[in-house]
Amino acid sequence: MEDAAQIAANACAEFAEQSGSMGRCRIDFDTSAGDETFTLLKLSTEFMQNLVTFVSYRMIPGLMEQRQNEMMRVAQARAELQAILTAVNNGDGGSDDEMGEGQPVVDETKKAELIQILENKGRDPNFKWEGPIVRVYFPDEGNAALARRDWLGPDPKVPPCVVFSSCGGVRNQNVQKDAVVFFFCPKAAESDYVEQLLQTTEMEAENLLLTVFVNPNLVDMGVTGFGMAGRMLRERLLDGLTNVYYLRTLQWGALTRVWPKAFSVWEEDTNYEGGYKLIWTGGRLPSNPEVEDIYDIQNGDKKERTSGGFLDQFGDFVQGMMRL
Repeated sequence: MEDAAQIAANACAEFAEQSGSMGRCRIDFDTSAGDETFTLLKLSTEFMQNLVTFVSYRMIPGLMEQRQNEMMRVAQARAELQAILTAVNNGDGGSDDEMGEGQPVVDETKKAELIQILENKGRDPNFKWEGPIVRVYFPDEGNAALARRDWLGPDPKVPPCVVFSSCGGVRNQNVQKDAVVFFFCPKAAESDYVEQLLQTTEMEAENLLLTVFVNPNLVDMGVTGFGMAGRMLRERLLDGLTNVYYLRTLQWGALTRVWPKAFSVWEEDTNYEGGYKLIWTGGRLPSNPEVEDIYDIQNGDKKERTSGGFLDQFGDFVQGMMRL
C-alpha cells in the first residue's frame, strides 16, 4: 500500500508540474479482484492515508521543513533521555534524599517533557498550521467525521495541513488556502455537489495546484442513467481527467498505469522477477472484455473477440460504464 501510494503521489506531483495550476486528474486503486466483501472506500482507506501524506510533503511548501524539525526534536529528546537513564543506572538512581554526594539528581519534570516529545513524535500539541491546505472530500459527513477521529487523533496519520470535508450538506469551509483537493470515492448521488465544490474551489482558491479524483463512481445507472444526463455529466467531470495512476488487480494479474507511461496488463508468473510478466501495453484504458481477451489470446485460449449477441454486448456495456 505504501509503495503504491508513493508512486501515485509522485505521478500526481509530476503531472501538476507539467499541467500548471488547477490541473485535474484521477487515480483508480482497486485491489478487490472482484471481492465485494468491503466497499471500495473501505478497501482503499490505507492507500488514501499514505497518498495524502506523500502528496502533502511533495507539494506543500514548508511542510517537509517542519517534519524535519520534528524529527530533530525526537532525536534530541531520545539522546537526552538516554543520557539521563544512563546516568541513573550508573549511579544506581534513587530520589534526591537517597542520593549521596556525586550521584546524579534526576529532573523528573525534564524527563516527563522528553517522554512527551517522543510520544508526540516531535509535534507541538499547540501548533496550528497556517500554510496551504490539502483538502479531502468524503462522500458524506459520516465518513468525514470518522476520518477526523481516526486520521487526526492522538496519533495523526496525515500531516497538519490536511483537512476533511464532505460532498453533501451545507458548505461552510473557506477554500481560499486550498492547494490540493482530493475527492475520495465520490458517488453519483453526490455528483451535483462535486461539480459545485469543484467550480467554487477553482474560482476562490488563491493558489490551487491540483484536483485529484480517487476512485470516482460518478456515473451510475440507478442515479444518473446512461442517457443524456449521464453522458453530459461524464463530459463535464470525467472526460477531461488524466489517469495518472491506475491499479486494478485481477484474478490472474493486474492492470496498471503510472503517468506518463502507457497502460499495461500483467499476468502472474513466478518465473519472472516480481512474480508478474508484461503481456500488453497501450495508450488507452482497455475495457473489461478487452482485458479478458488479452489474457485469453496470450494463453492461446481464443482469438480476437467477435461481436456477440445483444445480451452479451449490453452486459459488456454495463460493466464498462460501472467502472467509470
